[in-house]
Amino acid sequence: MSEALAGKAAALDAADELAACRALFALDDGVVYLDGNSLGALPRHVPARMQDVIAREWGELRIRSWEESGWWTAPERIGDRIAPLIGADRGTVVVGDSTSVNVFKALVGAVRLADEDRDEILVDASTFPTDGYVAESAARMTGRRLRALAPADIPAALGPRTAAVLVNHVDYRSGRLNDLPAMTAAIQEAGALAVWDLCHSAGALPVGLGTHGVDFAVGCTYKYLNGGPGSPAYLYVRGDHQTRFDTPLPGWNSHEDPFGMRSAYAPGDGAVRGRVGTPDILSMLALESALDVWDGVSIDAVRAKSLALTDFFLECVEAYVPAGRVSSVTPAAHAERGSQVSLRCEKADEVMRALTERGVVGDHRRPDVLRFGFTPLYVGFADAERAAGELAALLG
Repeated sequence: MSEALAGKAAALDAADELAACRALFALDDGVVYLDGNSLGALPRHVPARMQDVIAREWGELRIRSWEESGWWTAPERIGDRIAPLIGADRGTVVVGDSTSVNVFKALVGAVRLADEDRDEILVDASTFPTDGYVAESAARMTGRRLRALAPADIPAALGPRTAAVLVNHVDYRSGRLNDLPAMTAAIQEAGALAVWDLCHSAGALPVGLGTHGVDFAVGCTYKYLNGGPGSPAYLYVRGDHQTRFDTPLPGWNSHEDPFGMRSAYAPGDGAVRGRVGTPDILSMLALESALDVWDGVSIDAVRAKSLALTDFFLECVEAYVPAGRVSSVTPAAHAERGSQVSLRCEKADEVMRALTERGVVGDHRRPDVLRFGFTPLYVGFADAERAAGELAALLG
């Protein structure tokens, strides 16, 4: 390995304004964790908070906690904490359900806002599979035709028949960052509505939902937001759409008078319309506690470190790994890169298994992609240098 690159890593870590955040997480000594794009690390303070939730709020207060501990208002309260991380206004984000359920709500809701003569839904062909499955179901349910296109081909396909477009902000395989501002503008100029999946971007880079006028967005909270396995997702509905948002899942929690137990559905106001059934309080409050690590953190600083980390990792890979053994499928241009590096490699599953045994944890996507997620709050430059070195030792 290179003393120069190891020295560069040490200098970059010493100058890192986010370095202190690493101590907030439960991480093993000697392990480089580069899978935060699948499951974020545990913030150290969350177990104590959950002990209190379980022993006192549930164990002692029991039913009283819906009011006295704020359980009932948690979906909107936590939504307001996520809002600044995705550039949204207060009152536009609600937390609850899975990403898949929220994609369904958002896409059907968008189609119902579109003119009736708009009979097409466009979907990102490279999307995470669930989004495609949900889009196909939403198209059948609303009587629309579904067209799957590469993100680069979507602008040219827009027209008077387009009702809504569902796109991933960051491609989960390659780490490619799609141009949210430009694509949203093109979609809306065509008279359609834009629905964005933020699973691989929220918490890793600025999103700017409000600035760019995005119509709907969804995202998970267990990746860069560190909410825990299966933590609830969120739904964003732009403020001026909320009074017309016609959810396809009208549950009692989103009723204007949920405890009136009326047979006729009447939607509540604001973000509450995105609720469906009883919130998963334990997971939700774990997420709320996990979000404390963001107090005082600038998302712009996170983005700057993310790009520096991925640049440095690619530099180390090029220096260490024998030529021809791997090739990057992640764009080199910063404007086109999320917060992961994906490398094409033969026998990727075996290589990643061996890397994990050597203390470098990433993941792979069949058939031949190694994925390394760089979470700026707890990954450092020495981690990136070591990961490249271990990869080279395996492939040398």
